[in-house]
Amino acid sequence: MKIGIEAEYWVIDASGALCDGRALTIHDNVEPEFVAPLIEVHTPPLERVDELRRSFGTTLRTVLDAAAADGKRLVPLGTPLASVASPPVTDRGRLLERIYGAGLAPATQCAGTHVHFDLDDATRQLTLLTALDPALALVSSSPWYAGHPRGNSSRAHAYRSLCGEAFVPLRGLWSYPSDLPEWERRVETSYDRFRTLAAERGVTENELATHFRPDDAIVAPVRLRRCPPTVEWRAPDTALPSETLRLVGDVARLVRRAADEPVEIGEPSVEPGRIVVPPFADLERLSQAAIEHGLGSSAVREYLKRMGIDTETYRPIATEIGHDAPVTRADARRIRLTYAERLERDVAVLTARSAIEGASKQRALVDGGWNTDTSTGKLP
Repeated sequence: MKIGIEAEYWVIDASGALCDGRALTIHDNVEPEFVAPLIEVHTPPLERVDELRRSFGTTLRTVLDAAAADGKRLVPLGTPLASVASPPVTDRGRLLERIYGAGLAPATQCAGTHVHFDLDDATRQLTLLTALDPALALVSSSPWYAGHPRGNSSRAHAYRSLCGEAFVPLRGLWSYPSDLPEWERRVETSYDRFRTLAAERGVTENELATHFRPDDAIVAPVRLRRCPPTVEWRAPDTALPSETLRLVGDVARLVRRAADEPVEIGEPSVEPGRIVVPPFADLERLSQAAIEHGLGSSAVREYLKRMGIDTETYRPIATEIGHDAPVTRADARRIRLTYAERLERDVAVLTARSAIEGASKQRALVDGGWNTDTSTGKLP
């Protein structure tokens, strides 16, 4: 099973203020987002976490070097903390603004991580990744939205609760599917509502078809993609790359098991031969606790442990900086600068680790009887 990561990062200047990051999209694995201060760094589909680490770290290193040369830095926070004006700058973003109006604004203040898993048994994968929604607590990275405390993951709160009512069918956590056709009917129904709303806003069918398909118009925490065929998990905030990779490794281990083992509903557990997830009503309560309290919720910690995830290995940014008071714009700039530095140190460790692993593998091949071609320095 191959896995791909997409992570969004804010771009700031030397003062910590958000700035236009589009000039940093200098690599095939970097793209602009629909607001100027946000860019996306992604990996190609890869099978192993060490391959993801190498690809992710190398791309981030390239972007960080380009940013430094231009007096800019990247920030791994789920929101910009304080309120900022970020109008859409892409055709797709401007079209969404026409459709949703002011209801789109909270989405422009959110930076998340999306993980793609090769499509296998879609019903099991959709069910399992839905059930892992509370794992967002492991990497929550901003307790503030627009300057005010909004829970441990203010991004998830804003994205799911503060966008306009027309966004409701597309943004929230969907219940477990009974089977794949039933999920696809939900997608079609939601897309029909989206098309109707777009038509009411004067958007033509051609305009809509240019930028949206039924599968990518849905922005729920879990969605089924047809091109390429993947199940996409969109629950987590952006975070330090090492934390993102740790989470991807924990979740991928369960998703791989779901390819061969049943995913059942009952008392949550991971047992030999099966994975059991909670009834959806129980899951909704756990997800809300994860958004509001993160790993401060004993129910969330216990649930994730029962799902085989060691919560003690995670240090969410939101836990480090969270408090109940509003944050000023000056404080927001200072915090962004702090976590820009943390990101740079984290990437330095990732790339150094990848280099050591690469050297160890080459030595192992040579020790095992393989010789390098002395004319090229490459393995035969």
